[in-house]
Amino acid sequence: MTVTIHDVARRANVSISTVSRAFTSPDLVRQQTRTRVLAAAHELGYHAAAAPQPGPAVRTGHIGIVVSDLGNPFFTGVLNGVQARARQDDIAVLFANSDEDPATEQNLVRRMAKQVDGVVLCSPSMTDDQLRALAGQTTLVLLNREVPGIPSIVMDAADGMRQAIEHLAALGHRRCAYLGGPRTSWANRARRQGLAETARKHGTDVVEFGPFPPVFEGGLQGADLALAADVTAIVAYNDLVAFGALARLNARGVPVPEEVSLVGFDDLVFAAISAPPLTTIAMPTEAAGRAAVTILLGLLDGEADEHTTQVLDTHLIVRATTAPPAG
Repeated sequence: MTVTIHDVARRANVSISTVSRAFTSPDLVRQQTRTRVLAAAHELGYHAAAAPQPGPAVRTGHIGIVVSDLGNPFFTGVLNGVQARARQDDIAVLFANSDEDPATEQNLVRRMAKQVDGVVLCSPSMTDDQLRALAGQTTLVLLNREVPGIPSIVMDAADGMRQAIEHLAALGHRRCAYLGGPRTSWANRARRQGLAETARKHGTDVVEFGPFPPVFEGGLQGADLALAADVTAIVAYNDLVAFGALARLNARGVPVPEEVSLVGFDDLVFAAISAPPLTTIAMPTEAAGRAAVTILLGLLDGEADEHTTQVLDTHLIVRATTAPPAG
């Protein structure tokens, strides 16, 4: 059976692109990594003559990041982390906004691949197969999305939801609403998983609504549905949806938290200064951005595992929008 570059990459525990560079552009690969690749090739009987033709002699010194909604402050935190980490290695960052459109995401990554050494793709809505195809065109790291075989950084949204529901259950809430995010959102699926498991454990009745767009207007619509379901607490997909729900509750004369408690997700900067301040799940956006760049640069140097998934902790921040239910 013919030995392929994929076999060598698995044996050396590096990416396919690193194997290629080890043969075609050895000056771009650290000596220790190249020695490991050559040893694996020798053990498997993989010959240099079968290696791909030489590629560019030097790196561009640029990386790219594509976010799904630049108007969402969640991604501002991610970008801050990406830029801060890239600056440490004197790397320039190109960024683009996909407006949550899968076709736009694909086109942006493909165009960026010609100008950068690798791409961080944040909260993509493409299918797993589409993402794997893109990973074959450039060094790719996913953020806030997990796909087997592609390195990723994820924030533990399921555990964040566990903390939110346990908090509400401890306050005495037995019937809650969840205002869900986009149908294609990996983060929404993770939230719903944590929601179902924790609600079952605590005997909490949860009514799910949505999908809603992950913006202020989504919360306006969701709050009316939640009130009609006679719940004592609402958990929103993110803080923007929570702010919309809070505005609608205020407009209808429903006091928060005296009559309805409210929990968001993300801990945006506005959460601490809303009226009242929002109880929410803090998501380590800046740390995630830094970690994504660290993994991307490690892949380019042949020092990171292309199958790695790094999970960052989330934590509950209790503020003034949650309290025991009335009566």
